[in-house]
Amino acid sequence: MNFEMEIGKLLAENIDGFVKFVHKHYQNKKNSLILNRDKLYQVKLLVEEFKFQILADELLRINRFIWNEEYTYLLVNRFRKGLSIINEYVENNYDDLFILTARLHTLKSLSLSFGNNTE
Repeated sequence: MNFEMEIGKLLAENIDGFVKFVHKHYQNKKNSLILNRDKLYQVKLLVEEFKFQILADELLRINRFIWNEEYTYLLVNRFRKGLSIINEYVENNYDDLFILTARLHTLKSLSLSFGNNTE
């Protein structure tokens, strides 16, 4: 039980880091490794559409003191849906968005540690 809480907090912190990473690289116009800003903008829109920041904040909140299994799995499953779409978009545009692949792989690995529970 305590292990799942820690994984939930770690996932929430990594989601938050991914959201900040995307926003930082989009706002930094001249020192970014991403040449095609339109494709990064699409990732930014997908992150906002799937409400990754809200999911991260909520995961962190519910796993701070107690383990709420049902709600955690609900949030993780919602996150996985958005992550799969973003991951597919990044794979299709790998030449422009290669810098996001490591973070996406980390997020995928952490979310898979919760198993395959469905809503």
